[in-house]
Amino acid sequence: MQIVFIGPPGSGKGTQCEQLSLRYGLPHLSTGELLRRTKGKSPLGDLVASYIDRGCLAPDFLVLPLVMRLLDQDDFRAGCLFDGFPRTVFQAEFLSHHLQEMGQGVTAVVYLKVDEADLVDRLRKRAMLEGRADDHRQGILQRLEIYRQRTEPVLDFYRAAGLVEVIDGAKSPNDVHAQIVDCLASRGS
Repeated sequence: MQIVFIGPPGSGKGTQCEQLSLRYGLPHLSTGELLRRTKGKSPLGDLVASYIDRGCLAPDFLVLPLVMRLLDQDDFRAGCLFDGFPRTVFQAEFLSHHLQEMGQGVTAVVYLKVDEADLVDRLRKRAMLEGRADDHRQGILQRLEIYRQRTEPVLDFYRAAGLVEVIDGAKSPNDVHAQIVDCLASRGS
């Protein structure tokens, strides 16, 4: 089961992937977490930090090798919960090609839909709780604009394949979880 989670920053992708990882026994692949873990620990980490701290997407030459290396590991062969990947149509095409080579494909795309005002509130609260450098007001607005320009078109890519399940991400985490489980069950997952 290869499940892609798409939603703007703060929509709850990470929270839902953590819960579903426990439920289905699938690894949770968060490109944001992978990249944040490398920040400042090497010259590569410094480069990653320069993108993340400005609220920008890390370029493909940093992200794609990390993701593909993980997908080739035994833990990921049975499936994965993709959190924050793919973020561009190019990455979605690259992922589809890579999965096809493995004899697999994306099972479903979970789109967590949340109003922008709610997202800004969530992200500002997260900034206070977690101290994330990219959750300052300007960084939030920058990330939402990048999401609209570069990631929303990924939904069209997956809609064409009939894979998108729209979930009301404004509900409580438990309600969102239940919606996702129902959608995946209806797909036979």
